Amino acid sequence: MKVQRLAWLGVRTDHYEPTKDFVSRVLGLQLVAEEDAGLAIYSLPGADNDYVEVFRSDNPEAPFMTTGPVVGLLVDDVHAAHAEIESENLEILEPITWARDFDGFEDATDYAWFQFRGPDGNVYCCMQGSRTDLTRPEGTA
Repeated sequence: MKVQRLAWLGVRTDHYEPTKDFVSRVLGLQLVAEEDAGLAIYSLPGADNDYVEVFRSDNPEAPFMTTGPVVGLLVDDVHAAHAEIESENLEILEPITWARDFDGFEDATDYAWFQFRGPDGNVYCCMQGSRTDLTRPEGTA
């Protein structure tokens, strides 16, 4: 596997509103989308596809995000990364998920991710692809 850069950070919190305030006011990141279930998505300035996502603790998505912030490692090939993580007998927490399977992202044919637990017990994410070429519905990340 070849990691290109850190491209995503996700955090699940019992302190959703103060964390959102910290990310926007203190860190200065722009809110690009928010869901009623308690997910706020902020754009990072490094690339069009880099985000910080704040999950409210009762958000049903990614219940395995329990070890603190989860970093997303951008890789060349998500399938190869998955196979390598599997060959290391590390716990895969979710199958490869494709953005194209979500409404509004049907054209994101190469954007995918999966989460796993590292040997340190922390959760990590491997991801591939780019959403810069997508035409996104207004109000979505």
